[in-house]
Amino acid sequence: MRIEIWSDIVCPWCYIGKRRFETALAGFEHRDEVEVVWRSFQLDPGAPAVAAESIAEHLGRKYGGGPEAGQKMVDQMEAVAAEEGLVYRLGQAHRVGTADVHRVLHAAADHQQRGVLKEALLAAYFLEARNVAEHDVLTEIAVGAGLDEARVREVLASSEYADEVEADIAQAGAYGATGVPFFVIDSRYGIAGAQPAATFADALDRAWSDSHPAVEMVGAGTGQDGAVCGPDGCS
Repeated sequence: MRIEIWSDIVCPWCYIGKRRFETALAGFEHRDEVEVVWRSFQLDPGAPAVAAESIAEHLGRKYGGGPEAGQKMVDQMEAVAAEEGLVYRLGQAHRVGTADVHRVLHAAADHQQRGVLKEALLAAYFLEARNVAEHDVLTEIAVGAGLDEARVREVLASSEYADEVEADIAQAGAYGATGVPFFVIDSRYGIAGAQPAATFADALDRAWSDSHPAVEMVGAGTGQDGAVCGPDGCS
């Protein structure tokens, strides 16, 4: 089973959705046969590369009410995250662009390493309020996740993987996604948003059953069982 997940590093629901999905996957009987593929999505393409305002200030300006109103939104989100064991410091985080972050994610050796880096970046931004768009910070996090420092700096000094990031975003649009997190199972089942773990669990079971149908026995238990031969002879 292949599960593709579109998300952004600065999306608070993406980290919550990741935790809920992981809870469902941990209880899935066939979890060892699941491949998780992380895809890129830019929630705020117009965000600056250099931090200029806090998340509370940005929300207050975008939706009205000023920083105080923005902080109330932050408080509500932090409370939801806490229910999943995530102690957000969103009130101390800043609005930043994530184009370079996604390019570095694509530089990971494989999907497993990309998943490790994704978790490290989400934790750095939401739990530590670090500026993941700052190249030295981004490089430090990537190296900690197992990427080669020289390679990371090479990617950051270029536009490498920009096309791959755009292709991910375009594919999300083709699937009908208008926001993230967005999950697609075996290119057939889409799950929009940070759904409860039970919803993810139901989707996993359904997708597995559909791709691995059980054989329905006809005539069994009716007294009309057919004659068969086996290792011990024929009936």
